[in-house]
Amino acid sequence: MEPAYVKLFREGGLTERINRAIALMEACRLCPRECGANRLEGERGICKTGRRAIISSFNAHFGEESPLVGRYGSGTIFIGGCNLLCSFCQNYEISHSKEGVEVEPEQMAAMMIHLAERGCHNINFVTPTHVVPQLLESLAQAAEHGLDIPLVYNSSGYDKKETLELLDGIVDIYMPDFKFWCGRWSERYCEAPDYPERAKEALKEMHRQVGDLAMDDQGVAVRGLLVRHLVMPGDIAGTEKVLEFIAHEISPSTYVNVMDQYKPCGNAHRDEYINRRLSSREFREAMEVARRAGLTRLDSRDRVRLLFAK
Repeated sequence: MEPAYVKLFREGGLTERINRAIALMEACRLCPRECGANRLEGERGICKTGRRAIISSFNAHFGEESPLVGRYGSGTIFIGGCNLLCSFCQNYEISHSKEGVEVEPEQMAAMMIHLAERGCHNINFVTPTHVVPQLLESLAQAAEHGLDIPLVYNSSGYDKKETLELLDGIVDIYMPDFKFWCGRWSERYCEAPDYPERAKEALKEMHRQVGDLAMDDQGVAVRGLLVRHLVMPGDIAGTEKVLEFIAHEISPSTYVNVMDQYKPCGNAHRDEYINRRLSSREFREAMEVARRAGLTRLDSRDRVRLLFAK
């Protein structure tokens, strides 16, 4: 299957998308925060990013979900800064401290080409919401040099529908989080009380564009939606409601990774509700909730460990 952006580039439509995305940075309204920073002049809003994208690292990653990893890995590009800034972020140095260097479009394009030449099955942009214009600029140059593997948009779920619409026909695989069902908790940990509503809108738009996850005959993803949900101590995330929403309002065939790796990071050790690890019992209950909700495609990486969990 030819990646979506190849046709758009060939027909000359990518330039128009780039121009529309760049215009959103003048008084920035790329994400739901709509902070209004003039990033074209170097101002920095909540994401702490100006005109150029910050790249922390890029590599062939083998720790992602198996449909992305395949045999040769997912070509991840870790982007510095973030528009959500969870207080418990496991990549705190990258998201909050902007660990990395500013790059020009041609430099990011070169990273993409390098990862493709290594055999990676996709280009996986990690935390891309605040740098959509920069990604599109880089993609145009990479496509000109022959890039032809799927693009993965790996976000927090705090995305704006209007910005996602610019990516229709460009992104092949969406991989958002759905972190919180209740705005009380997203306000406490992200200062984003509207997170639940924005995440619902984002998942619906993503699924409209790409549908359920489709794979090739080797089990490698080529197009579709893959959702991550991190189970948190004390059910802070509202796991049952989140998984029921995915099953009933997105699709019961949505590929979902119910994640058990929560641990106190960042400032989480200061908070009475999330200053401990997730228990095995909490995670087993979350998996049972997923099955009751009717989800039929659950990531299986942790199933063997669960069989022996006490």
